[in-house]
Amino acid sequence: MNKELLIVFVKNIKLGKVKTRLAKTIGDHGAFEVYKELVTVTENATKSISADVQIHFSDAVVETKWKDVYKTVQVGNDLGERMKNAFLKGFAKGYVRIVLIGSDLPDINKHHIENGLNSLKKNDVVFGPAEDGGYYLVGLTKMHNFIFENKPWSEFNLLEETIKELTQKNIKFSTLETLNDIDTFEDLIASNFYKSNLKLQEKIKQLND
Repeated sequence: MNKELLIVFVKNIKLGKVKTRLAKTIGDHGAFEVYKELVTVTENATKSISADVQIHFSDAVVETKWKDVYKTVQVGNDLGERMKNAFLKGFAKGYVRIVLIGSDLPDINKHHIENGLNSLKKNDVVFGPAEDGGYYLVGLTKMHNFIFENKPWSEFNLLEETIKELTQKNIKFSTLETLNDIDTFEDLIASNFYKSNLKLQEKIKQLND
């Protein structure tokens, strides 16, 4: 059995339900197109990973994405609970190194994921820091429930607070390269993902003309 697992959290691509902060600037249809492209970036990043891969959708399984990969639906009332339950399930199945990522990172590639998994050979916990103070990747070698409980989700001090607790508990952790996700129009236009995607630029321009 493969001892390593990659869990991908994916929001179902629904108009008006994805990238809501971005939608305030470029509209629901524009945000929908951006998120659709980001999910494709994530799918490509996970294609040749040696770990097992599981896709956890927010609302309902979409069979057309990640063909021939195990898919399920997230369980829990908030992000922390949903992530905690995903890890619990993974460890219950016998995996010893588990990494979880989201699906809205324009620059993620398989090396970030592999670096996270490799880091778990020497550390108990690994984070991929996001520029907004959160994290785009979290990995564990065993369950630490507190990482997912009573945390300031979507706040600038999420990772800082989590690392403080790990340090207090003497739990060995490491951090990867910092990446930026796309929450605002400024994030979008500053990203190479957008600058190099002329089709996406054209779609958004047409939608906002």
